[in-house]
Amino acid sequence: MADLDAGRAGRFRIGGDLDVARLGFGAMRITGPGIWGPPADPDAARATLRRVVELGIDFIDTADSYGPFVSEDLIAEVLRPYKPGLVIATKGAHTRHGPNIWRPVGDPNYLRQCVLMSLRRLGVERIDLWQLHRVDPKVPMAEQFGVIAAMQKEGLIRHVGLSEVPVETIEVAQAYFPVVSVQNRYNLTDRHSEDVLAYCERNNIAFIPWAPLAAGALAREGSALTEIASARGATPGQVALAWILARSPVMLPIPGTGNPKHLEENVAGVDLHLSEGEMSELDRQGREAWEARQKNGG
Repeated sequence: MADLDAGRAGRFRIGGDLDVARLGFGAMRITGPGIWGPPADPDAARATLRRVVELGIDFIDTADSYGPFVSEDLIAEVLRPYKPGLVIATKGAHTRHGPNIWRPVGDPNYLRQCVLMSLRRLGVERIDLWQLHRVDPKVPMAEQFGVIAAMQKEGLIRHVGLSEVPVETIEVAQAYFPVVSVQNRYNLTDRHSEDVLAYCERNNIAFIPWAPLAAGALAREGSALTEIASARGATPGQVALAWILARSPVMLPIPGTGNPKHLEENVAGVDLHLSEGEMSELDRQGREAWEARQKNGG
């Protein structure tokens, strides 16, 4: 796999000036079970991070809540001094109370602490892209967005993004700062953010789908996903990645792993180009699976 290059996924300018390959890396999985504590295999996690930059990935997405703090600490340990052009995006406002437990806190003082501590852990003077991990429904949006705008003006943050938000919230935030990225769950069988994706396309906002390779019911034998994978000599994950990259020019998927071989497998997916017929059939079956889940309350 010496010829692997994430750059063949194409490029996107986040905020107009952060030029990155459209295949990024999600650094959530370099932590322990439940995204809690250190990774089970620290050496593999470190090797994965080193391989990330070797494969041409220049966009890493992390968060202070991954571990918590473990992901940011490992990134700084392994990758500093950072390669020129490497964009490390992080998130804040999601507190941790144990494995798989996440609770949003949008108190302005806490948001400022999140940014200052991420700066310290990552060893940078400014965060290129800081994303509000969740909007706290208990705190007025004006207070949350106001302190973020203030930190951007102070030079602590270069660009601002949001995570798991509807279009209406993006539009409110736009009055405080330019929203340059939106990170919502999206994949073949999860389409709840179609309207958000369309909004991002109209406004040239990076759409960063999390869980981009999840396939749900389409992972079964006999589905378009598995049949295309078999016919192309690819994995279902590579087909799902090829579909999501082709789905929109603003799409910036960030599949994550703590295994270098799995990372290489993901990057190899950028060289898989689906036909119009394959794209259409995957889309049709994916939408049907999503609609079935909605009818069943899933």
